[in-house]
Amino acid sequence: MSNIFKVTDLVAAESLRIAHEKLQFIGTIDRQYDESFKMVTGNRAPHGATLRVKSPNQYRRRQGSRVMDVQDQNEVTQTITVATQDGVDMRFNSQELMQSVDNDGAFDALSKNYIEPAIASLCSGIEADFIAFATKATANVAGTPGTALTDLAAVGAARAKLNQQLAPKDGKRYIQGESVAMGTLVNGLKGLFQDSAQIREQYREGMLGRTAMADWYENDRMWTLSNSADVAGEINGGTLTSGITSLTVDGFTAAPVAGMVFTVEGIYDVHPETKVAYPHLKQFVVTSATTTNIAFAPAMIFSTLDARQNCSGTPVDNADITFVGLASTNYVQQLMYHKEAYQFICADLPVFDDAQKCVVKVSENLSLRVWMGSDIRNDELLMRVDILYGMAALRPEWGCRIIGAANA
Repeated sequence: MSNIFKVTDLVAAESLRIAHEKLQFIGTIDRQYDESFKMVTGNRAPHGATLRVKSPNQYRRRQGSRVMDVQDQNEVTQTITVATQDGVDMRFNSQELMQSVDNDGAFDALSKNYIEPAIASLCSGIEADFIAFATKATANVAGTPGTALTDLAAVGAARAKLNQQLAPKDGKRYIQGESVAMGTLVNGLKGLFQDSAQIREQYREGMLGRTAMADWYENDRMWTLSNSADVAGEINGGTLTSGITSLTVDGFTAAPVAGMVFTVEGIYDVHPETKVAYPHLKQFVVTSATTTNIAFAPAMIFSTLDARQNCSGTPVDNADITFVGLASTNYVQQLMYHKEAYQFICADLPVFDDAQKCVVKVSENLSLRVWMGSDIRNDELLMRVDILYGMAALRPEWGCRIIGAANA
């Protein structure tokens, strides 16, 4: 039994090591809330599968020495659900597995032939899901649809959007892009990358270098947005008060799809603190839609009396609604973001009664459980590697998509 435990422990440690190398996107985003889901004396954390997280309060400035303008707290909480369990399963010849315990060469072969491809598959699937989730949650878009990314113009525009939304300039900004777009960009900008500062990150797959205030990663799991067949319309009355998250629209010939980004005539973005309007229209992202109604994020808060005001202007009946990109066209969405724009929350899975063959390992807030059992009929050891996690976008305004040429 002790040998079985040793093997399980070794596999768990090796799985974590490989996962940290393979997680190009998750490795660069915030995982600070994992501690709340720690196992307590072998049991799940007492609050269950959800975590309520407070967003920072916002306030209006008082000018001059006039009577105090005491403001009520307007706390907003978001619920993060940690209930997605993924895994990968393997089987081994028991003799081969036992021999690998005390033989470095045998264990290296075990890792190369079994553990590495299994964990790579697990990580790739989770990354693709999370990238799609994060991109759909991000309303900011930079770049010209249909124009290839060959210089820093679109990247600079994305960087400006992060700056305008007060994303910290603390060295924790990243760009993830698919290989075709990144190949074109890197070829044109190769003289700007400085590799000497990247020694601490050189183990991470896809790491290219740093320029334009961001670390660049090549990642072919980027999400592709397929625009619907109708990308222009108008508001059709309905509720148009500050704080709305849906619009009644003139009947579209095709319903917009989740993830499409649009602007509304006369609704401008604002500085988060001064509330002074920027010269560009506020961008919103579709969360769900029909041909007559669009649900979107963030909320359209234009009241100057609301400290959460995020746009300027008032929506009116017949105001134009314009989507980014052409109808029935696909666009790969590259992504520039600050580390704290998105959150990956990993929870400990329980260790069951046969604990000698079940191990939970945690490293840098990433938790994996390795569980091994024997198959006496076939003289095999069966093993499953599981991860329990949740995804959140607490500050999606600190992210920006970058789009270029259309895809076939």
